[in-house]
Amino acid sequence: MKKPSMQIALGIVLGAGIGTAMGVAAGHVAVWLSVGIAIGVVIGSNFRGTNCAECAAVHEKHQTRS
Repeated sequence: MKKPSMQIALGIVLGAGIGTAMGVAAGHVAVWLSVGIAIGVVIGSNFRGTNCAECAAVHEKHQTRS
């Protein structure tokens, strides 16, 4: 995936699905749905691709300093 918004959207969808399942099991759908969406946003923002040449160059510079 190239766009960060798509990555966050995927995280939200996964979090909403898991939150809904947990909410149905626990009997508190609204609470678990909101928790699942929050977790999904965090997970979605952490999806990163390593295809960026500029990022690879910056990371290489940092590693050579250490």
